[in-house]
Amino acid sequence: MDDATKLLLAAGIGAAGMYYLDPARGRYRRALVRNQAVHAGHKTRRALGVIGRDFWNRGTGAVAELRATFDSSQPDDDVLVERVRACLGRVVTHPASVHVEAADGVVTLSGPILANEVGPLLHCARRVHGVRDVRNELDVHEEPGRVPGLQGEPAPRVGHRLAFLQSNWSPAARTVGAIAGAAAALHGFGRRDMAGTLVGSAGALLFTRAATNLDMRRLFGIGSPRHAVEIHKSIRIQAPVEHVFSLWEDFESFPAFMTHVRRVRPIETTEGKRRSRWTVSGPLGFDVDFDAVVTAREENRLIAWRTEGSAFVRHAGIVHFHANDDGSTTVDVKMVYNPLGGAIGHAVAWLLHADPKQQMDDDLLRLKTFVETGRPPRDAAEPNGRARERVSAQAELWRHDEPPPREAQMPGVR
Repeated sequence: MDDATKLLLAAGIGAAGMYYLDPARGRYRRALVRNQAVHAGHKTRRALGVIGRDFWNRGTGAVAELRATFDSSQPDDDVLVERVRACLGRVVTHPASVHVEAADGVVTLSGPILANEVGPLLHCARRVHGVRDVRNELDVHEEPGRVPGLQGEPAPRVGHRLAFLQSNWSPAARTVGAIAGAAAALHGFGRRDMAGTLVGSAGALLFTRAATNLDMRRLFGIGSPRHAVEIHKSIRIQAPVEHVFSLWEDFESFPAFMTHVRRVRPIETTEGKRRSRWTVSGPLGFDVDFDAVVTAREENRLIAWRTEGSAFVRHAGIVHFHANDDGSTTVDVKMVYNPLGGAIGHAVAWLLHADPKQQMDDDLLRLKTFVETGRPPRDAAEPNGRARERVSAQAELWRHDEPPPREAQMPGVR
């Protein structure tokens, strides 16, 4: 180890020590790392259990199929009917309308069906083990028309696709894909040439696809508005649900106790929906503006919102408020958003400490601190000003155990 490496290592150790031994925030940071390590351990054990069961079940199924291949015995008619019905959902949009009968290995299909589904159904039925012949007595229709059996919302056609061609990979497929992708990435990038770079990039993409279990559209944020990344966070606040709800729906006061919310300005309320314009901190110190509308509101129970117009980062979410027996309130936040670059863009923002998940964690802790102590944090986005006056007045009302005035907190909303 040369002197430069030793210097960098010593500097890193010193910086880590200052960060985690800081008198003001060190205890919280150490506890956060400890909780994350415990959480990661639990997730790892659960994941290993799921992967093991998936491999075991697939292996058991493969052995059963192999035995059936060499099994010349004829299954009972009832068993044969159930086997044929099991494959109907893959190729037929109205499987309940198709009647299946079996006699000595001969399967009879009847009932209404669309014309483009006849061929796949006959092919599927003939492939069932034990079927000797298929009799086609189907009532074929080009369109549903007024046929009773073809009415209603059609069931999705599952089809029979390879595991790696499905949008949701199984645990076994994800494990195989991650191992193969990591091996290709290490081998490709280790060659240090153009072909190796292509192989390594493909391996890294395969590994990312397997690790996240997101299809390419969500991975790169293509054609999947608001649903590339999902965030779920819960926190318990030692305060009545009425206080927590009234503070949460007073959006204009957020900058007084949240670091990443710079400004919230109300917009005219139309059609009974409350609209507002938000300015939040983004990556690399740039501010991001967007318009949001409250789509659902139930007193002391929930608030839902979504962005409107051409927002830079489109998202939607819902907050549930649960009153606990000890007088505290559990706040449950679920949000989906589509960052620039999809899930990969979310990972880049995480590296820059600018992703919504980290910001939500920080701001919810500040909300908890303010509600429980009544003192707005010093590192809020707006340490002074109108937002600080609003939350200070509200804290004063809470100290006197008075209900917050609805007109003052929710202008234009009843």
